[in-house]
Amino acid sequence: MAPPNENELRRQLVSEGFADTFVWQDGPQAFYSDHTHNGKTAHIILDGEMTLTMEGQSRTFRVGDRCDVPAGAVHSAQMGPKGCRYLVGE
Repeated sequence: MAPPNENELRRQLVSEGFADTFVWQDGPQAFYSDHTHNGKTAHIILDGEMTLTMEGQSRTFRVGDRCDVPAGAVHSAQMGPKGCRYLVGE
């Protein structure tokens, strides 16, 4: 599977109205406890994996997957054993 094209993904996020896009990387098993964001956020996995827990449901996202978090939604995130690199739209 070819790696996701970051430039195309950025253009897609901008066309959807995300004003800021950036790549973020977390180390192995990094964890973000329950938190919220003021606006909707999008996360597109570029390498590794992330497990997102929201509304009592956990789902693991891998390369090429996208997870959107609605504004104000309480959620947590656990990175995989190799960490995670992802494109964020805010």
